[in-house]
Amino acid sequence: MTGHGPVLILGGTAEARALAAELRDLDVPYISSLAGRVQQPRLPVGEVRIGGFGGPAALRAWIVEHDCRAVIDATHPFAQQISRNAAEATAPLGVPLIAFRRPQWVPAADDRWTVVGDIAAAATAVSGRDRRILLTTGRQDVTAFAGDGFAFYLIRVVDPPTGDLPPHHRIIRSRGPYDLESELTLLRDNDIDTLVTKNSGGEHTRAKLVAARELGVAVVMVARPPSPAGVDLVDTLDAVISRLMDRNAER
Repeated sequence: MTGHGPVLILGGTAEARALAAELRDLDVPYISSLAGRVQQPRLPVGEVRIGGFGGPAALRAWIVEHDCRAVIDATHPFAQQISRNAAEATAPLGVPLIAFRRPQWVPAADDRWTVVGDIAAAATAVSGRDRRILLTTGRQDVTAFAGDGFAFYLIRVVDPPTGDLPPHHRIIRSRGPYDLESELTLLRDNDIDTLVTKNSGGEHTRAKLVAARELGVAVVMVARPPSPAGVDLVDTLDAVISRLMDRNAER
């Protein structure tokens, strides 16, 4: 299948919004899709659909119905399900799938990182100890820490968690990007000694890692999950545009 319709951008990230703006400027038709998990998402320019597709078969049907020329997976690096669905949906159709993955964070010499494989391992790494933790893994992961009756958790989220919470906690609702001074103030004012976060990469939330380094705060870093096999991965928006233009030239 070689589509002549819009590019489908699977978004929800700052990079997806930037990509939509670039495609608009290039006069390339596109539709951005957001999962709908955030109550008041930042919307990209142009046409936007909000809500899940209902699995790979339904996504494939949507791509066929709209005669999509390509799919760009610019979702969060930890949004595994939609990335798997995109790979399964496009493979039988021959529709190009380009996955943008921002570069991962890497520890500097003075960082105090403990890298773990998943959220459950992060909860195990900090549980049962008298710590003051800044938890920035997202509202869906908070429940994994609910059984820890020892530590205090400062939970930073965009929307409030809906599951069980640790006994000792405070929720702060905010949305990045964050700057170094505000992150230093947050860690100092709350006597934080441990930061638990995911290796999302990017610049919007990197400041918390720099602040942790400067203050000697320990970091429990959840490693990024692997991308689906066989997917065309790039780590810059320029590379996404280049791949897309090459695909258009081939049509």
